[in-house]
Amino acid sequence: MCYLCDVKHSAWLGRRGFLLAAAGATAAAVSPPLLAQVNVGPPSGLRSLVPVDEIEGAATQEYSKLLAEARAKGALAPPGNPQLHRLQKIGLRLVPFAAQWNDRSRQWRWELNLISSKEINAFCMPGGKVAVYTGIVDQLKLTDDEMAMVMGHEMAHALREHARARIAKSQGTGTLLSFGAQLLGLGQLGDVAASVGTQLLTLRFSREDETDADLVGLELAARAGYNPQASVSLWQKMAQAGGGAGGPGFLSTHPSGPQRIQQLQANVPKVQGLYERARV
Repeated sequence: MCYLCDVKHSAWLGRRGFLLAAAGATAAAVSPPLLAQVNVGPPSGLRSLVPVDEIEGAATQEYSKLLAEARAKGALAPPGNPQLHRLQKIGLRLVPFAAQWNDRSRQWRWELNLISSKEINAFCMPGGKVAVYTGIVDQLKLTDDEMAMVMGHEMAHALREHARARIAKSQGTGTLLSFGAQLLGLGQLGDVAASVGTQLLTLRFSREDETDADLVGLELAARAGYNPQASVSLWQKMAQAGGGAGGPGFLSTHPSGPQRIQQLQANVPKVQGLYERARV
């Protein structure tokens, strides 16, 4: 079974969620992007200490395990689920602009799945593996524009390779060298992959990473034609859901607060033109 999008130049394939067979071909079908409007620096150089193929492979394994567990519990949305269909349409509009931030993403087989849970949670693993929990959509009553901000933010973490850099920082050079040796068949690969996979689901990003993802996600969504003002209303809803004490953190990694909202408000004008151009 598969979900075929109504956009002629793209096809999302896969039994569950969507897979993009050729992100590069999709990107080529849209107008050439303008230069980045938000002010973010280059990705962390530490990410080079962790082999990209291996971390993406570990992410794929962990994602498959997560889906299998959700399926066994009857919590994985089937292909015909209206909410899943809605999220896939949003994702389809975002992905064509991903390569501007990470050219490697042209090779990713993007996949998005919806998991039934009261947890306010969403994430994108390395390699473009996205999961959204029904709690974040239903409890916060998110509009399409606000949902695009959530997805853009999570995709930005993957595009900027924050997880790869954070694992490098947490593991240390010595452990990473051992990690590389095991990946070459000189150790117990299964144990290493399991360890990295677990970290990918429990990783806490730094404030710098969060700011980076906020701004890159904001621009991604604006380029896709989603109202950048929704980034502000999203985090206002997050704060309200937490009783004004900072809001719930999806994946326990996303602190909210007045400073975050103010920063987004300051950057909305920078991407307003991209949004208006996309809506023409």
